[in-house]
Amino acid sequence: LIWLLVLSLAWLCPALGGEEKDGEVVAQEEEEEEVFSDELEEEDDVLVLHEHNFDRALNEHQLLLVEFYAPWCGHCQRLAPDFAQAASTLRNESSLVRLGKVDAMAQTALASEFGITSYPTLKLFRDGNRTHPAAYTGRMDTEGIVRWMQRRAGPSATLLQDTDTAAAFVSSQDLVVVGFFKDLGGEAAQVFLEVASEVVDMPFGVAEEDQLFQEYGLLADTVCLFKKFDEGRTDFPVDTTRGLDTAELTQLLRIHSMKLVMEFNSETSNQIFSVKIPHHMILFLNKSSSEQLALQDGFRAAAGAFRGKVLFVVVDVAGYGAEVLSFFGMTPADAPTLRLVKMENNRKYQMEQDSFSDTAIRSFIQGVLDGRVKPRLLSAEPPEDWDKRPVKVLVGKTFEQVAFDETKNVFVKFYAPWCSHCQAMAAAWEELGERYKDHEDIIIAELDSTANELENITISGFPTLHYFPAGPGRKVVEYKSARDVETFSKFLENGGTLPEEPPVVSDVPQ
Repeated sequence: LIWLLVLSLAWLCPALGGEEKDGEVVAQEEEEEEVFSDELEEEDDVLVLHEHNFDRALNEHQLLLVEFYAPWCGHCQRLAPDFAQAASTLRNESSLVRLGKVDAMAQTALASEFGITSYPTLKLFRDGNRTHPAAYTGRMDTEGIVRWMQRRAGPSATLLQDTDTAAAFVSSQDLVVVGFFKDLGGEAAQVFLEVASEVVDMPFGVAEEDQLFQEYGLLADTVCLFKKFDEGRTDFPVDTTRGLDTAELTQLLRIHSMKLVMEFNSETSNQIFSVKIPHHMILFLNKSSSEQLALQDGFRAAAGAFRGKVLFVVVDVAGYGAEVLSFFGMTPADAPTLRLVKMENNRKYQMEQDSFSDTAIRSFIQGVLDGRVKPRLLSAEPPEDWDKRPVKVLVGKTFEQVAFDETKNVFVKFYAPWCSHCQAMAAAWEELGERYKDHEDIIIAELDSTANELENITISGFPTLHYFPAGPGRKVVEYKSARDVETFSKFLENGGTLPEEPPVVSDVPQ
């Protein structure tokens, strides 16, 4: 729910292995002797598929969404009830659509055939075609699965043939998209329908009647976004030379479907983080204060000039937004205040002006975009005994002088306290520190990246291990090999290299 989690974590279920007990081996042998038929069995309206009934399922169901899962995968376990609920909903709505599941651990031939490397993986099979399934691109919840499949079971856009049906469609929801095309069989219209099949959280309509062009004041092919907030309507004329581009139109619709100023809460957080807007400008305030609420006027007035470049977000420090304060090194007492986050590297910028006017806000943002404003870097205070332990404890304030000491070879672990992978290797890192605590030219260190930020080094995952060799040049070597004490030692003894894996070396600017 915080910017750090969304930006830096990519959850993948790892492959598991281990020794089997005798009883488990016997059970496996008994399973291998079981004779499978092509009968289609179900669990909670989900077809249970294997290599013997897979073809039958494809032949009997025009649209078949298949989940390839691993029984031990936590993400698969969390998806299971949503997947089952979606299966029930879709089965009641349409005879064309069914959902199925494959245990990829047991059905290794199917997993290999469809290139399954992570779990869960969802693929859509249409009209019995086994060779070219489509990747699932929707949300991993009941509503997301249902909407995504509904768009593929029926027309992706509603045909609007007269002014009454068009008016009813436009007013039916807070946000609708209508494509006006002189030729519905043309290339631009087909691109529009392709976008409609993917952007399932907006209703799409399509029109070609001259009277509808006149009704909405249009002369040429245009995509119109109708909304019951902000400016009410945004038009995207089709370029007569370039036509429509799928990715470009999708991004435009995503950007302009959002309110000019978004409030950060449980309903909007996914939308805020999924839209690819490179900067987030955040107003932290306490909504129980009428004086602070009034600051939104200047904030909103500044937002229009940066549509698509900067997303404006309001965070209530006394409500749902309290959970993100630690990421910014803030407390509720710091409100009201403004921060800008550069999403590509998580850099944060603090607006120092006392004024919250639209002019001051625009000036600050432009300064960041132009590179005239420096980021505000978090740093914890160094513990008094930070250099007395076998593993030295670095913070933002001390990192530079330690890591780039030209007389030392410094091996640093960048971690997050809540990261399970970091916790798993903590003992090995402590043992490594003990092993080299008496080496004058080798330092084993660690830095909590959730509380400390570095200007020229961006950490995007945890744990990240960097080696800073002695000597001039500000070199840094990224360690990407096994995370055990013996391999760490080989790496250090060989001067920051391993025979089997050439290091990735880069220069860190001053």
